[in-house]
Amino acid sequence: MKRGRNYWAAIREAIQGSQQDFTEGSLGRAIMLLAIPMVLEMVMESLFAIVDVFWVAHLGPDAIATVGLAESIVTLVYCVAMGLSMAIAAMVARRIGEKDPAGASVAAAQALFAGAAAGVVIALLGIKFAATLLGIMGASSAVIATGHQYTAILLGSSLAIVLLYANNGVFRGAGDAAAAMRVLWLSNLINLALDPCFIFGLGPFPKLGVTGAAVSTTIGRSIGVAYQLWILFRGGSRVRLVAKSLRLDMEVMIRLMRVSVIGMFQFAIGQTSWMVLVRIVSSFGSVAVAGYTIAVRIIIFVILPSWGLSGAAATLVGQNLGASKPQRAERAVWITGLYNVVFLGFVAVVLIVFASPIVRLFTDDPEVIPFGIDCLRIISYGNLAYAYGMVMVQSFNGAGDTSTPTIVNIFCYWLFQIPLAYALAFATPLGPRGAFAAIPIAETAIAIIGVVLFRRGGWKLKRI
Repeated sequence: MKRGRNYWAAIREAIQGSQQDFTEGSLGRAIMLLAIPMVLEMVMESLFAIVDVFWVAHLGPDAIATVGLAESIVTLVYCVAMGLSMAIAAMVARRIGEKDPAGASVAAAQALFAGAAAGVVIALLGIKFAATLLGIMGASSAVIATGHQYTAILLGSSLAIVLLYANNGVFRGAGDAAAAMRVLWLSNLINLALDPCFIFGLGPFPKLGVTGAAVSTTIGRSIGVAYQLWILFRGGSRVRLVAKSLRLDMEVMIRLMRVSVIGMFQFAIGQTSWMVLVRIVSSFGSVAVAGYTIAVRIIIFVILPSWGLSGAAATLVGQNLGASKPQRAERAVWITGLYNVVFLGFVAVVLIVFASPIVRLFTDDPEVIPFGIDCLRIISYGNLAYAYGMVMVQSFNGAGDTSTPTIVNIFCYWLFQIPLAYALAFATPLGPRGAFAAIPIAETAIAIIGVVLFRRGGWKLKRI
């Protein structure tokens, strides 16, 4: 009975926000306090993608293909955002572990400056070249006509995207996972409410079709960023931005950029690989892309909570290395990896067994459904590998060692996954299903290599 009360008390503390020192005490409790809000945060982040597809699916295959191709382009923005987020989370975690909140504040300010600059530049370029980028991705003239405004708006919101990720990286690194969770919940609730209004023109809202999905998402993200800045400046976080920290510190900025740029490249490798996969699948028509898009959005929805668990491992690695406790950092990773395997193993069973009814929730097109079902099942076969692979990669990143997973990604994505996908799609009768099959195969390779390199322990010596 007492254990049950303690369990529920820990859940309440995790959601409300914990002030625990994560370099001391029970690792299981520390993982719970960090992982629960991170998992809830990732669930809401995944809804940005899944909600858009749910409503847009009512507009037909070309509209679904628009979302899939446009999001593949916007993943390049996510590379910048996630690279910066990962770097600032590692740097803030290390400073918090060293009991240096002033240093964490200075680092957070540098991330804010860098994110604002990158977001503005990307937005201006994205708005100008939106239609051209869709054409490069293999979009038909109908898809370009339908989706160029959607793509322009999404790319034009790059400032909000980058800052949303960067500021949440500050919260996660500091151990304020509940703050990051609340930001994403606010953003997504706004997106949930506005999506059908702007897409279908409900009430006083204009009927914008697929473009309306981009408008509602942008509004939600922008309000989320405003809420983040309010938290950082009013002092409700372990890291507080004050006047003396709002200055350009070149030494800190250079260290942040060194880790960020490699991290951006790391994510870019994976994301460009996904873009190439979309390009391969698009050779088989809009119905294949639509089925792939629906399946991948479902996968994102169920796997992003695992990124929450992985994020907990990254925070624990960074803070405990800062506190000179590398063995505690290593134990945290193995425990988190086990939790992730149990979770994603269960998810795999559900998606494989119920693939057909799940896909049919998003489309009733008889040509799209078979591709969606096959893609969902094929990718799900790799869930156990994803579980360990995610935790290993994020643990390296949490230590500030972005180089190791970057090298692994180069070999497993560019030199293995892409050639394999092309060969299976065009040199065998599998067609687009061959491209689907390359995904779990490559992710399994990443997991195996990641575990081997993690056991060697070089990440424990990284300075940031």
